[in-house]
Amino acid sequence: MSTAVLSSAVETVPSKSKASSESESLDWLWTYQEEPHRTRRMQIIKAHPEVTKLCGPEPLTKYVVLLVVSIQLAAAFLLRNSPVFSWPFFLTAYVVGATANQNLFLAIHEISHNLAFRWPMGNRLLAIFANIPIGVPYSAAFRPYHLMHHKSLGVEGVDTDLPTKLEAVFLNSILGKAFFCTFQILFYALRPIFVVQLPFTDIHLLNLVFQLSFDAAVVHFFGWNAMIYFLASSFLAGSLHPCAGHFIAEHYVFEKSTPSPRDAVSDGPAPPETYSYYGPLNFFTYNVGLHNEHHDFPAVPWTRLPKLREIAKEFYEPLPTHTSWSYVIFQFITDCDVTLWSRVKREQKGKAKVADWTDAELEVKDEKHCKSQ
Repeated sequence: MSTAVLSSAVETVPSKSKASSESESLDWLWTYQEEPHRTRRMQIIKAHPEVTKLCGPEPLTKYVVLLVVSIQLAAAFLLRNSPVFSWPFFLTAYVVGATANQNLFLAIHEISHNLAFRWPMGNRLLAIFANIPIGVPYSAAFRPYHLMHHKSLGVEGVDTDLPTKLEAVFLNSILGKAFFCTFQILFYALRPIFVVQLPFTDIHLLNLVFQLSFDAAVVHFFGWNAMIYFLASSFLAGSLHPCAGHFIAEHYVFEKSTPSPRDAVSDGPAPPETYSYYGPLNFFTYNVGLHNEHHDFPAVPWTRLPKLREIAKEFYEPLPTHTSWSYVIFQFITDCDVTLWSRVKREQKGKAKVADWTDAELEVKDEKHCKSQ
């Protein structure tokens, strides 16, 4: 497969049988196995205890956020009198704006792990600042949902990164997948509120008030075109844009795997459920392509993930990778063997009311907690 470099570890996963019925294939890849990242983290720490020194905040993050927010403010100002339906406006929104806002999405992702400041509230406030060119309040809601994704990878009803059955059924075609890729930012924004309802906190209120106040100021001083530029940048950042390929590349299973319906879970090894990417677009996206590394060690910031890979290369080199996020989008749309059903799922165990989880249960506060994250 040209998109993925597959290791011997995943070659043990049997190929999809031609005799498998269509009804059998219309289910997730259910497994009883624990998600692989905690196990590999413990193995890496045992083999290379020095990796724990990589954990902790990265001071550079706040300066990158300031730079990218400034670029977006300057672009919005320069486009304030440009027609919305014009090539200069669209190309700027696609090339500059979408790349910048994808960078800010992933800045908020980085900050959600408390990796900009040691002071938790400093991280919350920086995330709210990074949010402003996105146009809609997003950072406060993203954080708990994302931490749940880490805590319960693939768990039905908890991990909101998983598509819903309704999405999988109605978008199970080339046109459906093309629609999903075009509007995936809306799916990621709206899906969580239908899967898990979390309490509205003071940080949510601050994010909402600050963002709406900023939007009003932009419209007042720059005009509606500037506001539309921010919103268009956010939409394009999660649409058919090369950087948006990471949404699909991270956890969709591209290895052709034996269907494992919920009532007949395979006893064989689970297919690889996290893929990494080591290409140049990591420069714009806080190294989010190093996704196996990130899930293994969420307390290691973006600048030190390459060092983590270098130290523990014997663990990471055999794992499946993608070589192009753009091709990931193309293959996802055109390959009938890769659909929204192509996700590994687990049933929830233990705590039933995820809304009751506390920050202490969801996050790793600093490098001292690296071993127990």
